[in-house]
Amino acid sequence: MLPRLTQARAPLTREIEAVDEHGRPQHVAIPAERDLTVYVDRRELVTLMTLGAHPEWLVLGYLRNQRLVRSADEVESVTVDWEVSSAAVKTRAGIDRIEERTARRVVTTGCGQGSVFGALMDEVASLQLPDTTLDQGTLYGILDAIRRQETTYKSAGSVHGCALFRGSELLLFVEDVGRHNAIDTIAGWMWMQPGPVDRGPEPLVFYTTGRLTSEMVIKSAQMGVAIVVSRSGMTEMGHAIARQLGLCTIGRALNKRFLCYTGAQRLHWRPELAQAATS
Repeated sequence: MLPRLTQARAPLTREIEAVDEHGRPQHVAIPAERDLTVYVDRRELVTLMTLGAHPEWLVLGYLRNQRLVRSADEVESVTVDWEVSSAAVKTRAGIDRIEERTARRVVTTGCGQGSVFGALMDEVASLQLPDTTLDQGTLYGILDAIRRQETTYKSAGSVHGCALFRGSELLLFVEDVGRHNAIDTIAGWMWMQPGPVDRGPEPLVFYTTGRLTSEMVIKSAQMGVAIVVSRSGMTEMGHAIARQLGLCTIGRALNKRFLCYTGAQRLHWRPELAQAATS
């Protein structure tokens, strides 16, 4: 049984007055940033700084990616109230050893979150990825879809974007002040779908504007996504974990250019497509 979710929404941007290089006042949009304190069975767990686009999916995905809950049916409800900046999570049977499991933290490079529970690193070896591959032409279709996507970044800047594709089909695009919030929101959305998101022959592909750190790689693998694409680069630990998992990581992806850091065997290479673009 899927959890009950509120549909709390908040404005994604606000207008302020700035002064340009000529000393002239300009009205510009900036992204909203608001705190959301998460309570699990009345126990305060964490405060997330978020844009607030899909806070219920964010909370559910956070619990999923921190491996505090194993399936959506463990959660009875997620109630978000922006008047008090809180999200109340009610589970069906509690979270076993929650104090012990949330005591150890690892400082990360993540913007918008800053730390993860240490057990996340301990369970890498248990993750299993599907045997999926991606055609180079489909990759270019994904990059073109991202280029054409209307975004808060285009109007206000200062946010990260993440997306989930099934082949070249865009399933969900999410922006937030931190890339970890965006991927957690996608993870929460995946759990709320009535059927498997990976149905059909096309592979699931995760896209992010942010760099591929160890935590982003692990979260992608936890979501059952074996192919990850980034507009940015990759860290050393992210690279090591991706190799261990057999995950395909593609970075510096823009227009027809990209670098495949790991898992090149998951790509159906068609280099003539890149050559045609530069000739």
